[in-house]
Amino acid sequence: MPTNKQRREAAQRRLQRQLERRGELARKRRRNLLVTVAVIAVLVVVGAAVLITGALSSKDSTTAAAGSSGSAAASSSAAAATTNADGTVACDYQPDTSGNTNLKDVGTPPTPEATPTQGTDTLRMSTGQGDLTLTLDRASAPCAAASFTYLAQQKFFDNSPCHREVNQAAFGVLQCGDPTGTGQGGPTYKFAQEVSSSTTYPRGTIAMANSGSPNSTGSQFFLCFTDTQLSPDYTAVGTVDQAGLAVLDQIAAAGNNGSFEPSPGGGAPKVPVTITSMTVVQ
Repeated sequence: MPTNKQRREAAQRRLQRQLERRGELARKRRRNLLVTVAVIAVLVVVGAAVLITGALSSKDSTTAAAGSSGSAAASSSAAAATTNADGTVACDYQPDTSGNTNLKDVGTPPTPEATPTQGTDTLRMSTGQGDLTLTLDRASAPCAAASFTYLAQQKFFDNSPCHREVNQAAFGVLQCGDPTGTGQGGPTYKFAQEVSSSTTYPRGTIAMANSGSPNSTGSQFFLCFTDTQLSPDYTAVGTVDQAGLAVLDQIAAAGNNGSFEPSPGGGAPKVPVTITSMTVVQ
C-alpha cells in the first residue's frame, strides 16, 4: 500500500513526463513551422524570378514560359560574335534542332563571317494601325540587326500578327515577329544574345525576345512604348520613330485580352495588329 509521499512522488513524475512530452511537441511544431515558412519563402523567390525572367521569352517546344518572351541565363551569352581584323564580326547562326514545328525555313543571313558593325538599317513596318519606322543599330547588335534585315528581305514578317501586348507602367510592350501568331514560331536558326550589364529598355526600344537560354534569339521582337524595367537579357537592336510610338500608344490604349495572365502578363491586343509588310528602306 503506497504511502501518501509515494503517491505524491508518482504524481510528480507523471506530471514531469507530461510536461516533457508537451515541450517536445511544441518544439516539433515550431520546427515544422520554420520549415514551412522557409519552403514558402523559397517558392515566392523562385516564382518571382520566373515571372521576371520569363517576361519575354520565345515559346518553343522546350519552353512554355512566356510567349518568344527570357531568363537570367541569357545574359551569360554576351559574347555573341568574334571581331575580325577589319572591324566586322563573325556571327554564329546555328540550326534550331528543338523539333519545333512552328519554325519557318528561309535560310540564314549571308556572309555571317563578315557582318558589318557600322551604320544603321532602316525598315518600314506597315500595319493595319499605321506605319512604324524601325532603325537598327549595327554597332550595338550587329548579328541581330543583320538577321532582322535579312528576314525582312525574305518577307518573313509579312502578314504576321503581333500576338502579345503588355500595358503596365514599367512594362509596356508590343510583341511581334512570329509568322504563326502563336508565340512559338520563328526561323529555323537561332543565335546569341548581344547584351551587357548596362543594357536597358527605355521607351522606343526595339529588343529581341528569346527562350530564356543562351543562344536562343530568333525572329520575335518587342517594341517598348514605356520605359520598360527588365533584366538585361534581351538584345536591344534599335529604336522606333516618334510616329511609330504614336501608333503603339493607340494600340496600348485599347488594351489586351489578358490571355497571358497571370504570368508572364498581357495578352493579344484588343485592336488586332498585323504586319502587312516589313520593307528595308536603306
